[in-house]
Amino acid sequence: MKTSLHRLARSLCAGLVLSLLALLFAQPAAAARIVDLRGRTVTVPDQVRKITIDDGRFLVALALIQPDPVRPLAAWPRDIHRIGEATYAQYLARFPALGKLPQVASSAGSFNLEAVLSAAPDVAVVSLDSGPSDAQIAQLQAAGIPVVFIDFFQNPFRNQEPSLRILGSLTGGQARAEAYIAFRRQHMDRIAQRVAALAATDRPTVFLEAHAGISKDCCNSPGKGNMGDYIDFVGGHNIGADVLKSSTGKLNLEYVMSRDPSVYIATGGAHLEKAGGLVLGAGYDAARARASLAAIAQRQGIAQLSAVKAGRAYGLAHQLINSPIDIVAIEAFATWIHPALFRDVDPARTLDEINRQFLAVPYQGTGWIGLK
Repeated sequence: MKTSLHRLARSLCAGLVLSLLALLFAQPAAAARIVDLRGRTVTVPDQVRKITIDDGRFLVALALIQPDPVRPLAAWPRDIHRIGEATYAQYLARFPALGKLPQVASSAGSFNLEAVLSAAPDVAVVSLDSGPSDAQIAQLQAAGIPVVFIDFFQNPFRNQEPSLRILGSLTGGQARAEAYIAFRRQHMDRIAQRVAALAATDRPTVFLEAHAGISKDCCNSPGKGNMGDYIDFVGGHNIGADVLKSSTGKLNLEYVMSRDPSVYIATGGAHLEKAGGLVLGAGYDAARARASLAAIAQRQGIAQLSAVKAGRAYGLAHQLINSPIDIVAIEAFATWIHPALFRDVDPARTLDEINRQFLAVPYQGTGWIGLK
């Protein structure tokens, strides 16, 4: 009798264990839902260990919200030119693992499905303006790799905050993401409140020459949106928006001279060194940056602009535009376009705060310069 009872008990226990195991394995893995910048609701693992990115500038965003921005990466595009050789060297010195990461395609080229599959991330983070096709997204999802779109470049005013929140959610950096968002918004609000009080006629004309000196042709300029949004936001009038229908394009030098803008802003960086264009940013000191700006400003046609003659000519590292730390560029624009209105705004102090409070790898070099 006892033997039978023991057998029955063992049988019941075994059945209970099997039932519990079956129930356990029947449950789906813990998951979370994210609404990406395409408006897609994407199911991602609740615990994301590794992601891939398709733009090196996303590394800077990760550095704002992670003490080690390389740790969450399964692969990156190695598009070093987008962050600059000097900046890459700084990240590599601080986080040597960056140099050993596998490579995936940059958002500037064709999406490489095989490279992402090989990297086997928990989530593939891609740029809003490019990334995989719908068919490729389906293939990645079939392989268990969700795809999430973010954006710091197409529409930074609308998309930077949700993009940082997505990266924070994926990498466990939510608190730091919210802290930086609040910091940026406080600085943005100060500018917006003052600009709102300006009269419609008190908007100086501005010519922004992107990648100044990259070629003999003049002149690369923002149109409506994108970089032009920065000029509008700080109370300027972008002359490129009056004739260009796209977000970027080329202006004739004759047109620029006929408009004779009140403020001239050039962007550049190390990528223009060989072309003899404007160089500044990481790896350049103020003297080298100012000499480069002076040379750019002495080109035929540009030298004749009233802005240049009056000393209202400025240079900005292109990597600071449409960047996760673009608040520094916004403040520089504000002080150049409305110096009296924003005399108490100090982009250098703002950058110092970002370096101390947020960036795992502080931004170094001359990010902006004036002709005088």
